[in-house]
Amino acid sequence: MKRIFTKDDFKTLKSITSSHQSNINLKELNSMNAILATAQILEQEKASEKFIKLNAKFEVLDEASNNTLKLMLTLPHQTNIKENKISVFSPLGFALIGQIEGNLLECKLPNGIKKLKVLNAAI
Repeated sequence: MKRIFTKDDFKTLKSITSSHQSNINLKELNSMNAILATAQILEQEKASEKFIKLNAKFEVLDEASNNTLKLMLTLPHQTNIKENKISVFSPLGFALIGQIEGNLLECKLPNGIKKLKVLNAAI
């Protein structure tokens, strides 16, 4: 499935993966490059609020627990779990970036597979 990115988010993430930043391991860089390779890129002014972007708050439903999670995807140095800010380079971040409202997805996390539904891509 193609993911949607704003042109700015695409450039930021492409720059990080190209520079091989030392705080991001090779597996994470390769995973992001694979996502970016098939991404649909939109100009900022043409981008609707219907997909998950960097630095935007969103809601997902954990189908197993029926809990709604309010999160924000950030760059690694901005991650703050207490503020529900997760890295776009984390397993959950990889699964969510560019996902469209209404999408159902399975993401492989360290504690098992989670089934999530994107409820609101911009809150």
